[in-house]
Order: sequence, then structure tokens, then C-alpha cells
Amino acid sequence: MSRVIGELEELILLAVCILDGDGYGISVKNEVERHTGRTILLGAIHITLYRLQDKGLLESQLGGSTEKRGDRRKRLFRITPKGMEQLRASQEVRQKMWSLIPQLKPGL
Repeated sequence: MSRVIGELEELILLAVCILDGDGYGISVKNEVERHTGRTILLGAIHITLYRLQDKGLLESQLGGSTEKRGDRRKRLFRITPKGMEQLRASQEVRQKMWSLIPQLKPGL
């Protein structure tokens, strides 16, 4: 895959995969923050989720409404096959580059 994605986009794709169909704004935010130890604005999460959807890396559907949410429905995100291909490509590049770092080679 030739298109490069940013770090936040990659983290959000990973979080959506981990959440496996239960990924919506707050749950994705919590998952990314839990694994990175960083605070991320909810607005940045939403913008990135929709940008990834526009790129064809995510798809979404409306979930059921709940009284707790004032009868509003959550938009649930799921990774697409194209999104999985992008994650695999990113992982491959990172692993290849890590393996080339001389200081990390055995015996040094």
C-alpha cells in the first residue's frame, strides 16, 4: 500500500481493531489513551475517525439508542479490508526498520 498514514491514524485504526465493532468516539479515545499514556482530545478522535472512513480504512453504522445517551445513537466504527492491509503494511515497515538498527543487534 503506497499511502502513508500518520501516527494518530495508526493508533486509532489499532484501537478500532481491538474494540472489534464496539469502537465509537469515547471508547476509541479511552483505548488509545490507555495504551499510549497520552491525553487526546475527543474532537481529534472524531476528526480522525471520519478521515479514516473517507479514506476507506474504516466503515461505520449507527448503533442502538439508549436512555443514558438521551436516546442518541452511537456511530460504531469497524476496520475495512483496506484498513487491515494498511495496518499490515505499516507494521511491516516498522519491523523492517527496527531490524536495521545496529545498536539493537545481538552481541553489541
